[in-house]
Amino acid sequence: MMLDALDRQILRALTANADQSTTRLAQKLGLSQPATWRRIKRLQDAGVIAGRRLDLDAEKVGFGVTVFLGVKLATKGRVSLEDFERAIGAIPEVQTVDHVLGLYDYRLRVVARDLADFERVLRRRIMTMPGVGDVEANVLLSEERRPGPI
Repeated sequence: MMLDALDRQILRALTANADQSTTRLAQKLGLSQPATWRRIKRLQDAGVIAGRRLDLDAEKVGFGVTVFLGVKLATKGRVSLEDFERAIGAIPEVQTVDHVLGLYDYRLRVVARDLADFERVLRRRIMTMPGVGDVEANVLLSEERRPGPI
């Protein structure tokens, strides 16, 4: 699908605030509400807009620590990638599971109430999984979210 300048404006506006009404968005863009709605619907139907999500402040809901884990599988032949992804995805503290190329096979985003809670999750849930080899942890100090180029 080819995106024109107006499509990109709509995507930038929705990325900044996905909750805004089509009426409000139309006013910002100088379009009619029906034309704006049709464009958004076309972007959704084409899969450009894959969905909307709610971002929570992890700290305010009781998860004060975020850790990025690099996980290298020790025995790739004995544990399938799909089995690992399914098992690791069943751990509620694991927010994202990214299969990556490089030193590690996976990059995980893990939240915990505090460092002691993270240690419990790491030792009892992650390190005991079949096939887990080397693990490297990086504690998140701060995060700046930036929308990608549109």
